[in-house]
Amino acid sequence: MTPSTPAPTAVGAQAPPVRAERSGPPRARRRGPRAPGRIRRASLPYLLLLPALALELLIHLVPMVIGVVMSFKTLTQFYIRDWTTAPWAGSDNYEISVDFSAPVGKDLLESFVTTCLFTVASVALCWLLGTAAAVFTQESFRGRGLLRALFLVPYALPVYAAVITWAFMFQRDNGLVNHVLHDQLGLGGDRAFWLIGDNSFYALLTVSVWKGWPFAFLIVTAGLQNIPKELYEAAAIDGAGMWQQIRRITLPSLRPVNQVLVLVLFLWTFNDFNTPYVLFGRAAPKAADLVSIHIYQSSFVTWNFGTGAAMSVLLVLFLLVVTGGYLLLTSRGRKSADV
Repeated sequence: MTPSTPAPTAVGAQAPPVRAERSGPPRARRRGPRAPGRIRRASLPYLLLLPALALELLIHLVPMVIGVVMSFKTLTQFYIRDWTTAPWAGSDNYEISVDFSAPVGKDLLESFVTTCLFTVASVALCWLLGTAAAVFTQESFRGRGLLRALFLVPYALPVYAAVITWAFMFQRDNGLVNHVLHDQLGLGGDRAFWLIGDNSFYALLTVSVWKGWPFAFLIVTAGLQNIPKELYEAAAIDGAGMWQQIRRITLPSLRPVNQVLVLVLFLWTFNDFNTPYVLFGRAAPKAADLVSIHIYQSSFVTWNFGTGAAMSVLLVLFLLVVTGGYLLLTSRGRKSADV
């Protein structure tokens, strides 16, 4: 018998591939990184933030907690050596602060109203000047870089040096403001007192706007860079003028930026202590008696630290409520605009 021969295959047909048998033990499947390694990588950002959080607790939160405790004590100059031994006052300091029929509460209410008027005027003028300057310097022209640098000078100067300079300028007899207004322009009769009386409010407002509007200019300028130029070109082709472009394109596009800018300016201006303290000293005029300087006088001039701490807690609560309400309103407005 002859051995059987393999059956012939069709022309063009391929023989099925023959798999080579693996030699040796099968390979072990690759496993993912171990769980402890993933945990270490996930916890690394938090470990890097830990020193900053510790300093934040040490610098801000711990004094805030101590201030809240002090607001419930009858803390005067007699217990300044060891404030923990001061007698417990309960809610007496808060009742004194909000009793608007009494002298302490009445003065605090007047200071609060003055601060609100001052904050609204300062924030509005800072935003208006900053936005106008940013829109004006949006287009490229010769000397734009130098002009922008000059606009930022008030923001770059130290606060104390700038305010002291303004204090000299507001002097009645030899100040630059009265020299320009009365001697050169011939406005008014007698030289005005800018650091006392009712004019102190306008002097404080001038200094606040002068050193605050460059920040608004900087933020709005950064926001304008995100607006496509094609929108302005299309609007110009459709016949829209400059004011229509600002109203229909610039302001709606800057809405998210302006929401944050107005909130930051509000908090900075409402809590401003350096400007009135350097401009007027320890005792600010009644027309420029902001809440921050009023709390300082109640604490470090009359030596009633318990009442001053209670006023500070009330101020923080007011700012928290206003900030929360503002963020809630702006978030609702953003959601309705997206819809």
